[in-house]
Amino acid sequence: MALWRAYQRALAAHPWKVQVLTAGSLMGLGDIISQQLVERRGLQEHQRGRTLTMVSLGCGFVGPVVGGWYKVLDRFIPGTTKVDALKKMLLDQGGFAPCFLGCFLPLLWPAVQLANFYLVPLHYRLAVVQCVAVIWNSYLSWKAHRL
Repeated sequence: MALWRAYQRALAAHPWKVQVLTAGSLMGLGDIISQQLVERRGLQEHQRGRTLTMVSLGCGFVGPVVGGWYKVLDRFIPGTTKVDALKKMLLDQGGFAPCFLGCFLPLLWPAVQLANFYLVPLHYRLAVVQCVAVIWNSYLSWKAHRL
């Protein structure tokens, strides 16, 4: 709980920085899971550069783009009612997701986003999506780095 409270304090003080770092950290975690649990590389064979690449993508691309999109979306459709969440999910999945992700996981993400827009405050949304995406990031990292 102390770690969660520290995260909340940091998020309140520096929302953009913390969200971007969260995205990078969770993408890196996805790669670590991929290398250690899926590929079973072991610590000696762990490719640190690959993990740093995923962290960099999270901090330099995914975090800023998706975090920025959530801000735009929340300004465009303010509110957290069920109808607002449904509108956000439809715009996200119908407009943003196809451009950003090529429609990956079409059955999971609408449900995740509906819950995200309805239940989760704006400053936690990127972290929620990145936590769900750890599994996806593990798969992507494994797929991208298969020899």
